[in-house]
Amino acid sequence: MPLPWTNQTAPSLDDFARLARAAFDDLPDPFRTLAGDVVIRVDDFADDETLAAMDMEDPFELTGLYSGVDIGRRDEMGPAAEPARIFLYRRPILDEWCERGDVGLDEIIAHVLIHEIGHHFGLDDDQIHHIEESAD
Repeated sequence: MPLPWTNQTAPSLDDFARLARAAFDDLPDPFRTLAGDVVIRVDDFADDETLAAMDMEDPFELTGLYSGVDIGRRDEMGPAAEPARIFLYRRPILDEWCERGDVGLDEIIAHVLIHEIGHHFGLDDDQIHHIEESAD
């Protein structure tokens, strides 16, 4: 008898987008409202230019990225900023999910999404990690 997952395929970019949308929709109202204008995009990997800018050679190292001007540094009277975007990278997230084996894929996607929303709010990695550690 074949194992139940032997006829399954890896979640697609569209599947990831649905999981990211569900994670975003599950955020408390104040956070969702503040993050409301951010565009969420799912790609297999970061492009070469992004990896070079982040000084990374291995595309599996980057699971997500915030691109834009955080809401604390926007100038309402100045020129329009680039749209705020969060990139979720499917293949590195799948790798992390497989390596961990102790959480659901939806939890990892939500974690990466929330981390990048933290950057949208103007938090740096150290501040985000401190908040995450405090919540545990």
